[in-house]
Amino acid sequence: MTGYRHRVLPWDPSDDDIEEMVVDALERLPEPFRAQLGSVAIVIEDEATPAQLALVGAHGLYGLYQGIPRTRLSADGAPAPSKITIFRGPLVRANRTPERLGAAVADTVYHEIAHHFGISDERLHELKRGDP
Repeated sequence: MTGYRHRVLPWDPSDDDIEEMVVDALERLPEPFRAQLGSVAIVIEDEATPAQLALVGAHGLYGLYQGIPRTRLSADGAPAPSKITIFRGPLVRANRTPERLGAAVADTVYHEIAHHFGISDERLHELKRGDP
């Protein structure tokens, strides 16, 4: 066979595999943060919908936080349920080994949890660069 061939994973990670990676990431999260995630639903979907992509103005997503960040909750208002969606397809396509996939799932989970705590994408990029 000639030409280029897209390399595939030796295993096709299922939603259960991705769920295990999410649980592993959550278990590594320090307890003070885990304790504040009680109302956050974490779900796994294959791909982002066009509406989800349009919501954030993105062409692709590994994850999406939908809700009211904890920093914006009022004392008299009941907290609204929040949702973190992890998108299996883009993560699997971009991370071809189980180790890389596990690390990318954890990074995505932590990124979306940061949004739950009111940290913006801009601030997350600053923190990754080591900016104070």
